[in-house]
Amino acid sequence: MKQALISPNEIVSYISGWTDVKPYQPIYSVISDAARVAEVCDVDFPIAPPLFWVDCADDVVADQWYYNKQTQQIILVPPPAPRPDATVNGAQTL
Repeated sequence: MKQALISPNEIVSYISGWTDVKPYQPIYSVISDAARVAEVCDVDFPIAPPLFWVDCADDVVADQWYYNKQTQQIILVPPPAPRPDATVNGAQTL
């Protein structure tokens, strides 16, 4: 089991969409009750408040997961919405 360093004062957001006009700009949505997973280590080390450590699974990666303050669980950040111009029209499947 690993240790996740939680930064409760930092917000966590993800790309939930894109603007309609080129150049496309990302639209960020804030995840409510989320705290940033700032680091994941095998062994914890001394830190200053308000940071704190929690146990986490071995596959947790900093900034790709967040800590839910209400449920006290570590949850995967949603994947970013696909960029509008990333889709190729007329591509063939081989």
